[in-house]
Amino acid sequence: MEPKFLLLIYLLVLQSLALLCASQDFDFFYFVQQWPGAYCDSDKNSCCYPTTGKPAADFSIHGLWPNYNDGSYPQNCDSNNPFDASKISDLISSMRKNWPSLSCPSNDGESFWSHEWEKHGTCSESVFDQHSYFETTLGLKQQANLLKALKAAGIEPDGSSYSLENIKDAIKEGSGYTPWIECNEDSSGNSQLYQVYLCLDKSGSNLIECPVFPKGKRCGSEIEFPNF
Repeated sequence: MEPKFLLLIYLLVLQSLALLCASQDFDFFYFVQQWPGAYCDSDKNSCCYPTTGKPAADFSIHGLWPNYNDGSYPQNCDSNNPFDASKISDLISSMRKNWPSLSCPSNDGESFWSHEWEKHGTCSESVFDQHSYFETTLGLKQQANLLKALKAAGIEPDGSSYSLENIKDAIKEGSGYTPWIECNEDSSGNSQLYQVYLCLDKSGSNLIECPVFPKGKRCGSEIEFPNF
């Protein structure tokens, strides 16, 4: 066999091993849900309802993201395993309900799911294949029912302002774990509840206390919970 051909094989094997190591090397997951009212009420986002119509007034899934304990994260770990909707055909109905895209132009969500799998999901291939990645994430939304927890504490998405600590306490009471709250601003500059982060162990099986919180937009002591 030609030396150049052997070298090419060697380099391809090294590349494959590097991708495999990247997909296995992480410490925990962030499970992130977003409030659609804040996404659509922000002056920085263009909001378009999915082709299936306006989503329910409930938190929706943003993603399940492998992370490191130092706050950094792996991404785009396996270009040889692109998103394939046929692998999650039995989940599509639930995905459209619980994981819709509000980006413009109006779409069916598949480009959003593709982005989440290819950027984040491929880095968890030591734990999940495509089907189990999405199925597990859908199950987490039912387990961590944020709107139910907030309403139980009298916190309603009606445009009122609420104490950040009361929001965190309500979610911890409902989920059992301390959330990290990300805010954005409406067109008037008011801080509003945008995203909620909870953490999952690296096996993808159990919610845990977050080893580190992200560095996103922090909230004021009082934040709006906009309607949708």
